[in-house]
Amino acid sequence: MALNDIQQLKHLLESSKHILLVLNSTQNTDSICGAVAWKKWLEKQNKQVDTIADNFVLPRNLNFIKGVEEIQAQITHLQKFILKVDVSHVKIDTISYDIKDNWLSIYLTPKQGILTKNELRTAQSGLKYDLIITINAQDLESLGKIFFNNTDLFYKVPVINFDNHPGNEHFGQVNFVELNATSISEIIYKTITQLSASHIDADIATTLLTGMISQTQSFKTTNVTPLTLNTASELMNLGADREKIVKHLFRTKTISSLRIWGEALTHMESDPKLGFVWTTITREDFARAGATEDELKELIDELVNNSPEAKLILLLYENTRGENKVHGFLCVDKQHDAKMLLQNFLPEGNKKTASFTIANKTIKEVELEVVEKIKKILSAKI
Repeated sequence: MALNDIQQLKHLLESSKHILLVLNSTQNTDSICGAVAWKKWLEKQNKQVDTIADNFVLPRNLNFIKGVEEIQAQITHLQKFILKVDVSHVKIDTISYDIKDNWLSIYLTPKQGILTKNELRTAQSGLKYDLIITINAQDLESLGKIFFNNTDLFYKVPVINFDNHPGNEHFGQVNFVELNATSISEIIYKTITQLSASHIDADIATTLLTGMISQTQSFKTTNVTPLTLNTASELMNLGADREKIVKHLFRTKTISSLRIWGEALTHMESDPKLGFVWTTITREDFARAGATEDELKELIDELVNNSPEAKLILLLYENTRGENKVHGFLCVDKQHDAKMLLQNFLPEGNKKTASFTIANKTIKEVELEVVEKIKKILSAKI
């Protein structure tokens, strides 16, 4: 008899020792919380877990989530290259090395006699990870550089895929893709409850409820179901601190965040016929607001959550670190494809959210070019 998804997942978890959790390169609060909760639960099963997200920047309002600071921006020490020396006849006295012209030289000095290439062997260790869990990724490309720089890893190691987007390509050996789920956190809670509910403590419950509250705008979105509310109730019974969550997600805006929000609203333009909204932020806007690029993640969430009539939201902003670059972020509804709309600008991301960078052009030039291209594609479909 074939194993169901939970049975397959349980088998893979039992046979794994070091697990890699990878988030979509355009993370949101829900995916971050889902990954942190997974890591905490897996560590209770005595698993080694690394959580990685391309372009990860720790959102200021999630500092209260224990473990979120452990998310890294890249994979390190994936595999070891081994240099073996036969010392049965020639003993080694000293070992040293230096780096010159991008070449590493290793010096082995024998106690006596001569060391030749016949005594040397090279080898590679096995891969560091034996299981991968992806969070909120519609396809492997959505993982960004984490996938592109480590493609062998993703084709040699089993992948478990957690997502709730309709465009998911079911690329995992096991796929937990639930289109009716309001959040990734809801899917993960359902999954770990079936595996071992007794290991869900107050920290895990708070983390998962944070993801759900963020993704549903505190349960105000139209896709909230009785099951969603029941899940939230169960998490609160397990110790989730709803008051703390609401305080940090919705009541801790900094003055600089409010100012940059005001700058974005000032520059906002729209095409009501297409349901297309866009805005720009210049270096001068950042300076006036006293804000940084890191604060834009909250701004994007605000634009999405508070513009229900908008089907597409585009944010363009100038690089503030001295580089002549304009960065863009496009978020669309289920009827559109963000990567397709930005195909001329080498985007990263997925169908729902995609980002891009254009160098050596002014923000006005980029705005005219990108907006015109998007409008042209949208108008052709009407």
